[in-house]
Amino acid sequence: MDVIDKRVLVVGLGKSGVASALFLKARGARVTVSDAKPQDQLKDEIPVLLDQGIAVETGGHGERTFGGQDLIVVSPGVPTNAPPLVQARALGENVIGEIELASQFFPGRIVAITGSNGKTTTTTLAGEMVAAAGHRVAVGGNIGTPAISLIKGATADTIAVWEVSSFQLETIQTFRPRIAVVLNVTPDHLDRHRTFAAYTDAKARIFENQHAEDLAVLNADDLTCVELAARTRAQVFWFSRTREVKQGAFVHDGRILFRDHGGQREIMLVSEIPLKGGHNVENVLAAVCVSALLRCEPARIREAVRDFKAVEHRLEHVATIRGVEYYNDSKATNVDATIKAIESFPANIHLILGGKDKGSDYTVLNDLLRQRVKRVYTIGAAAAKIESQIISSKREGPELDHAETLEKAIRHAAQAASAGDIVLLAPACASFDQFRNYEHRGKVFKEVVKTLTEQANQKS
Repeated sequence: MDVIDKRVLVVGLGKSGVASALFLKARGARVTVSDAKPQDQLKDEIPVLLDQGIAVETGGHGERTFGGQDLIVVSPGVPTNAPPLVQARALGENVIGEIELASQFFPGRIVAITGSNGKTTTTTLAGEMVAAAGHRVAVGGNIGTPAISLIKGATADTIAVWEVSSFQLETIQTFRPRIAVVLNVTPDHLDRHRTFAAYTDAKARIFENQHAEDLAVLNADDLTCVELAARTRAQVFWFSRTREVKQGAFVHDGRILFRDHGGQREIMLVSEIPLKGGHNVENVLAAVCVSALLRCEPARIREAVRDFKAVEHRLEHVATIRGVEYYNDSKATNVDATIKAIESFPANIHLILGGKDKGSDYTVLNDLLRQRVKRVYTIGAAAAKIESQIISSKREGPELDHAETLEKAIRHAAQAASAGDIVLLAPACASFDQFRNYEHRGKVFKEVVKTLTEQANQKS
């Protein structure tokens, strides 16, 4: 893509928007950025952009700003049906996202990983496996480092391992991963996609431009993933923790095996995985598929798994206070992720739920709540909806505490919990009602728990 002297508008000043604007300006484009947030909320971003001669519009999107652009790059947080973008497309203007922009400039092979849950852990782990095997690796995307920031220094030998979201996949055109991975597809982001079918369609776009020589990795234990196999031209490899697969990674007799046309080989023991929960076995299996398809040696794969530490805010053990374990799973932003978090513990859970609702159905939690949860603490804007959907099982199920805020929920749980209990933040909701993002929510959880630890130490 030639952007020299082209008029380019970047919409949205999140991490990827700022990185895209700076990247395009450095390559000779005439760049303008536009964000609906007021100027005082962008005080960190604006000076960096102005210093590079980038025009900045804040507090809304002007009609004239969108006119006459050669290219519009939209950040994933901006809905694709926003009126200025609809009008721009109607006028024939080219609208793409940052992941599409990055893919057009990236010189090496791309591994793209998506799914409702497990993306960040799997992306990080796959990157570490591939790096352990001696490859040059560029890990990023939705994981935190914008893909566009990874172009600098990349060569034809560099392997990109990128987490991609449904929002990012909505705005691709030519994006073609050499290996495309879909970990699972369960209801999420229905406040934006509206229907599960539309959400699934967005995820399926990861296969849209693949050729017959490309590779697709899918979860054989997820019904929607099984159905997605018909929507790719690529060679399909499966992963499963419940049964053998013809080609791919699976668990047999406590061992992880990988099978392809060259035969079958043992990778490692399941017992060597340091992460809690069956869902993390699936994440390891998916990462094993990726690294094995890139011809990484089993010894290097096993080494990367054994040395792997849980990613922050993903079933992260924070502290043990008087026999009570505190776990931060702030990244559990949908119901399925919360189910996986609850399933990681046999019983005696004090569960913190709530935040910004994403059109979720919380009734599907009821069976697990009855079986494993002592008390539910609700917080944030979704509290009333959650309570209405789990209250019907209250006679048999857990006690309910309308805590309102995260700090109150943690303190109430600390008072109610006994030695051997688990206090678990797995909120099943987005964070934007009370926090900047899920990382901010997780950090607040850890700060409050740290204070409780200090208070407990002073008393002992």
